[in-house]
Amino acid sequence: MAVTRFAPSPTGYLHIGGLRTALYSYLWAKKTGGDFKLRIEDTDQARNSEDAVKAILEAFEWVGMPSDCEIEYQSKRTDIYKKYIDQLLEEGKAYKCYMSREELDALRAAQEAAKQTPRYNGTWRPEEGKTLPEIPEGIEPVIRIKAPTEGKIEFEDGVKGSMKFGADQVDDFVIARANGMPIYNFVVAIDDHLMGITDVLRGDDHLSNTPKQIVIYNALGFDVPKFYHIPMINNPQGKKLSKRDGAMDVMQYKRDGYLPEALLNFLVRLGWSNGDQEIFSIDEMLELFNPNNINKSASAYNAEKLLWLNAHYIKNVSNDRLSKELEDFDCVLSGHDKKEMILDLCKERAQTIIELKDAINNILEVPTSYEQSGVKKFVKEDTAEMLNNYLSVLEANKDSLHIAPDYEEVTKPFIEENGLKFPQLFQPIRIALTGGTQAPSVYDIEAILGFDEVKSRIETAIKANFGIEKA
Repeated sequence: MAVTRFAPSPTGYLHIGGLRTALYSYLWAKKTGGDFKLRIEDTDQARNSEDAVKAILEAFEWVGMPSDCEIEYQSKRTDIYKKYIDQLLEEGKAYKCYMSREELDALRAAQEAAKQTPRYNGTWRPEEGKTLPEIPEGIEPVIRIKAPTEGKIEFEDGVKGSMKFGADQVDDFVIARANGMPIYNFVVAIDDHLMGITDVLRGDDHLSNTPKQIVIYNALGFDVPKFYHIPMINNPQGKKLSKRDGAMDVMQYKRDGYLPEALLNFLVRLGWSNGDQEIFSIDEMLELFNPNNINKSASAYNAEKLLWLNAHYIKNVSNDRLSKELEDFDCVLSGHDKKEMILDLCKERAQTIIELKDAINNILEVPTSYEQSGVKKFVKEDTAEMLNNYLSVLEANKDSLHIAPDYEEVTKPFIEENGLKFPQLFQPIRIALTGGTQAPSVYDIEAILGFDEVKSRIETAIKANFGIEKA
């Protein structure tokens, strides 16, 4: 049974890389019968944003991945962290360091000049037989952990395999600032232990933090969790993902008309696969996902694939669901007697909910102008007479016109009897009914609008001469 967590910092909005990590963590916990927990790492008071916290929680609600415990906020746990800092000080596993900022800067500059890796030199580290400097006035100390000075820090990463860090790669790093505020690597280790986290799935940009956190686990006698460091999502050119490429606020995807199922399906495949399968329901993800099968190399964001997946889900979710989604875009179909017909027609060509809304409005809204390139191509001198004759046929049969095949049944003989080609009739009708030439089947549009509205729009177009300006 795995207990996993996702722990964002509310200094910005949740982006898709973070959501993918959360998804992997969620799937692994649920697959093993464990818990998925959410923690807000808000100790950086200067950069925290309450709006970002709300956006993060909103994103998790939207995609349907709730926390299995009350959400933890690090800013409310400072007394807990202080207790463990005091414990380490009392046990001699941590110590106070009084080096000033100027001294630290000078040390770093000297090491860099000597082409050495910058690291703390242990000036204030207590050791047997060592005399520490006199405590300076006016300097509030930071707290440093006593890191091992020899050997290796090793762990088995579920993605990357065996990982080894020499002791010289981890110095006596700070675990609490001079103002008493504990730092990231310390509080993460404390929280993960107290929350019972067994498996930590996170981006591989955190790999360098892991040996430091293991030092803290070992110093406090905590069990070390299993780590899975997930490669980044790159843009199609193999570079860091930018907002232009898709690294934007997760809720922007909702505002852009994507369904959460499509976004999760897209993300699960960015770094993990099950053969050539592309479509995954949440149940299939839970059945098949295993973090040990996460790819070792970075994945590439593919906007076309996301659109393709979104179109698939738009076609396959229920019309009631689509109707509710459309309401967020000010397109209300509830109560419309042709709701099912409208959605069945328009969802076949829509890649986003916005496109679906536009397709619906293109049919339901009375056109206020006409596409002049289409008018020029398809509206001729005899078009008005042809359309009036067609309306006469529809009127004679209006009591039997209900669905698309009914309109087809009376229209095809009219085309044959008048020696017409389909575009000669259909394109002027499309322009009259929708204003353009790219609308769906004329029969479907007529069935949705009904005879009276079809007649009104065609007569209006004829009267307006399809918007053609008279010389």
